[in-house]
Amino acid sequence: MFITFEGPEGSGKSTQIKLLTSWLHEQNRHVLITREPGGTRIGDQIRDCLHDVNNTDMASMTELLLYSASRAQLVQELIKPALAEGSVVISDRFADSTLAYQGYGRGLDLQMLHRITNYATDNLQPDLTLFLDIDVQRGLARRIDGNEEMNRLDLEAVSFHERVRKGYHELAAMPRWVWIDADRPIDIIQNDIRKIINSKL
Repeated sequence: MFITFEGPEGSGKSTQIKLLTSWLHEQNRHVLITREPGGTRIGDQIRDCLHDVNNTDMASMTELLLYSASRAQLVQELIKPALAEGSVVISDRFADSTLAYQGYGRGLDLQMLHRITNYATDNLQPDLTLFLDIDVQRGLARRIDGNEEMNRLDLEAVSFHERVRKGYHELAAMPRWVWIDADRPIDIIQNDIRKIINSKL
């Protein structure tokens, strides 16, 4: 089973993934955890370039292709082999992030993004996407309050993040998506996630 977590900055995806992984291990499930961009040696090098706050002159198309390159490596090196072995694969972001950030956020053509993304992923689709939703300013404030490192995209204008969130809301209409209110206590959110996962497994 391939599960992805999506959401605006500061929605708590990483925290919820850690808790979910511990629970799945208790259920004797073999789990592969990964993230985007990165997850592989090559992908992590691309991640450093994408997130470098000094790369303010990066073109939107360059950004798109770098994310796609990291994703292609991740799918071929880790995700597909793990799924073939029967593992549960959980990814902190996947291809839908490109539609939200480079499509709705940057304004790149969505049809083009679908074509490039399908090519990079070899048409791999998640079985389930958990959308952790939170108000943009509330999420960014969480990151700042938690002294988390702010990357190049985190530092974009609030209007950019608002467009990304709006894009996520449109994407969440797809059947494999489940919307989750992320502005609640961590344990309550995790309980909801476990119920969803348990029903799917």
